[in-house]
Amino acid sequence: MAYAGGRAIDTPFGTLWSGNLTPDRETGLGKWTPDDFWRAMHQGRSRDGRALYPAFPYPYFTRISRQDSDDLFAYLQTLPPVSKAQRPHELRWPYGSPVALNLWRWLYFREGPAATEPNRDPRWLRGAYLVQGLSHCGACHTPRNRWGASQDALDLGGAMMPDQKWFAPSLRSGAQGGLGDWSAQDIVALLRTGVSARGGSSGPMARVVLHGTQHLDPVDLEAMAVYLQSLGPGKDTTTAPVADAGPLHGKGLTAPTGKGRRDGVVLYDRHCAACHGEAGEGRPGVYPPLAGNRTVQQNPINNLIQIVLNGGYGPATTGNPRPHGMPPFVLQLDDADLAALLSHIRSAWGHRAAPVTELQVQQARKTP
Repeated sequence: MAYAGGRAIDTPFGTLWSGNLTPDRETGLGKWTPDDFWRAMHQGRSRDGRALYPAFPYPYFTRISRQDSDDLFAYLQTLPPVSKAQRPHELRWPYGSPVALNLWRWLYFREGPAATEPNRDPRWLRGAYLVQGLSHCGACHTPRNRWGASQDALDLGGAMMPDQKWFAPSLRSGAQGGLGDWSAQDIVALLRTGVSARGGSSGPMARVVLHGTQHLDPVDLEAMAVYLQSLGPGKDTTTAPVADAGPLHGKGLTAPTGKGRRDGVVLYDRHCAACHGEAGEGRPGVYPPLAGNRTVQQNPINNLIQIVLNGGYGPATTGNPRPHGMPPFVLQLDDADLAALLSHIRSAWGHRAAPVTELQVQQARKTP
């Protein structure tokens, strides 16, 4: 049942289980008050005062207004009550101890809204509020340290998603997911429908669009676009070509030559050219171009491998109810074939990205 909890949240420290947000009086929020809910959102504490684990993203929700907190609580109180008890978390020692949690909070959690910039355009301020707080984009797109804390919750500099094989690209770097050169119209289209003239969403981002951003008011989507367009390069973001970025992802390797190169061309002609074109040009509104595609050239290469292995599927949204998808090749191509194919794509049409190795493909196939 929706909002009844019990979903596993895998982390590097063990598994957490989501709570019941329905108004059931014994296992959900039925006995909670707006003040209790505000304390959870703003302070990261439950109704009984105990500290909550930050898998519930209160380090971001602490920025939201009291009015929005009250409105969220009012909505949750209208849901059908479902009796579903909280499943105990399964964290390795010492991460499951109250001492460790309170120490983490003392080190990394700062209660309260982000500093305001009163001289900014009202749309920028609204977009910053939505991106930094309610939408908590930084929960995926900001790097974390070894303890699972964001060094700078507003950085949005790109990060591997914990215990997933997907990379949330930098929203600052033009070589990754930066939107500074996108039009506001294209950003709004991507967040509202999952597809735009500049690119589409798949993997975890497709779920964000499906369950979240497609339901936002167009004015709020435009405000988010204004804010995202304004992001400059972060302190950890490089403007170097993507082929030179990132350790352990092909750095220092040379482009494929000889038989490996020929095999990649043959595999592309056999499996890809019919949709994506002989020159990687794609088909507007149907199949994305591969020539000049940032995901193709991006490092780390996780997203490209995942899409080819497991298929590329956009969200079925109100604005795009029948998205075009790409079938998985996990059973058709072995590690050597996939490495050759992707290496060809990353070096064709003027691309200068590093080749893909069989080891990288093998690692991507493994379950977490």
